[in-house]
Amino acid sequence: MPVGRAVISGSPYLGVYLRAGESRALVPRLTPEPLRRDIGRLLGIPVLPTSVAECELLGALVAFNSNGVAVGERLDPAERAELSELGMVREIRVRQNAIGNNVLVNDHGALVHPEFSDRAVAELASTFGVPVRRGTIAGLGTVGMAGAATNRGVVVHPKATDRELPLLAEALGVPVHRSTANFGVAVVGACLIANSRGILTGSLTTPVEIAHLQEGFGIYD
Repeated sequence: MPVGRAVISGSPYLGVYLRAGESRALVPRLTPEPLRRDIGRLLGIPVLPTSVAECELLGALVAFNSNGVAVGERLDPAERAELSELGMVREIRVRQNAIGNNVLVNDHGALVHPEFSDRAVAELASTFGVPVRRGTIAGLGTVGMAGAATNRGVVVHPKATDRELPLLAEALGVPVHRSTANFGVAVVGACLIANSRGILTGSLTTPVEIAHLQEGFGIYD
């Protein structure tokens, strides 16, 4: 089954600590080896231990796709070298500097916090190599936590509006599905990581929620 459940540091909020794409998964340096193996097996990609500004909340701090990586903090040389395995690395200067919380991106497009400057939007478009537009999910600017995107689908906060859904589908180029995770948590991006091959979600996620996630990401047994 291409779906698993786990905790990290005792927490089911995997999306706060971890970030995954089509070619790599980023994990904190102290991630236990069994969890690294599970991530690699489920998502079918190598696992890269790293940090951002010596912080290990990678899901909150990093956004990336197959072309490049964006962070809002200053990287040390070792961190930059590690992240460069994913492509171009760019430090984006915005007030909402937890980039992973505020950017939702796949290989087709990106949605970002509505208060991002024109300069930040242009820099992100250059880094990711895709169109970038501003928007919200369920009225929230923290789109990277209110949703999770792969190249096959986007799963978003259950209160995402009927007006937001077609804009999300257009921005990211894939179908959009509402769901919760971790037994009713609405900010699904904080609860899981996924790519076009698999899903790893928090340990509290119910079978019904897993079925919704599989539908949303287009991943079946």
